[in-house]
Amino acid sequence: MSETQSGTRNEQTARDINTLGAFCGRRDLPALTRSAVRQACGTDRVDVMVLFGGSILAGGDLLADAIRQGIARRYVIVGGAGHTTGALRRRLHAERPDIETEGLPEAELFQRYLAAVHGCRADLLETRSTNCGNNITLLLALLEREQVPFTSILLCQDAAMQLRMDAGMRLHCPGGVRILNYAAYRAEVVWDSGALAYARPIHGMWPMERYVELLLGEIPRLTDDAGGYGPRGKGFIAHVDVPAPVQAAYARLRQTFGMATRAADPQFATR
Repeated sequence: MSETQSGTRNEQTARDINTLGAFCGRRDLPALTRSAVRQACGTDRVDVMVLFGGSILAGGDLLADAIRQGIARRYVIVGGAGHTTGALRRRLHAERPDIETEGLPEAELFQRYLAAVHGCRADLLETRSTNCGNNITLLLALLEREQVPFTSILLCQDAAMQLRMDAGMRLHCPGGVRILNYAAYRAEVVWDSGALAYARPIHGMWPMERYVELLLGEIPRLTDDAGGYGPRGKGFIAHVDVPAPVQAAYARLRQTFGMATRAADPQFATR
C-alpha cells in the first residue's frame, strides 16, 4: 500500500470514529445554557438534571457549570460501581490526592469532586446502580421516593453511552416527560503525525483505544435485533434506528482494529 493510500485509510478511520462518536454522543441543545433550554422546553429551567457516573471528569465540570447557571430545579448524580468506576477512581485520585476515592461509588466520587473543585453539590445521589439499565430504573425510583415532580429531565452521560441512556429513559420514563440529552463531551479525532489523536484536550478523556472500544461496544447494543438491547433483543431500551453510514463506519472500524465487541461484565449486568 502506498503512503498516500495509507494516509487516506487512516484519515477514514478518524472520520469513522467521529461518525460513531456523533451518533452515540447525542446533544439536543446547541449549548448548555438557560436560553437553549428555553427554546427547547418553553421554560428556562428543566425540572431535573442528571449526571451519570459512567462519565469522565468532564461530566463533573459540565454539571458544575449547569449548577452555576441554574439550568435545573434539582440536580442528581447516579452511579454505583460498574465497568468505568475503577478508571474514575484512579483519575480523580491522581488529580486530587486529597479526595478519598477508595471503595466509593461513582455518584459519591463526583459529589466530592464538585465540592472540592467547584464548591457546589448535587441535591440527590443514587449509589446502587451498576449499568445503563438500572441507572434509569433506580433514578426513577429515587425521584419517586423523594417526591420530586418533573415534566422535563436533562440527561448527561459519557458521550459513548449517551444515546443508550436516552433509549433507556424513553423505555421507562412516565409519559408526558420531555427528555433532553447533553453528552458530557464532544471528541473530534484526527490523524496527526502518524497517529490518531484528539483535536482538542478533554478533561479526563479516555485513552484512544479505550474510547474506540466503548464506541464499538455501543453499536451492537443499540441495534434492535436479537443480539441487541432493544425490543427485539433483551428489551433493556427503546428502539433505536442505526443509520447505514453508522453501520458502515462500525464495520470498517471492526476490521481496522480487530477488536471483539466489549461484552457486558456479568458482575455489573443485572437489569
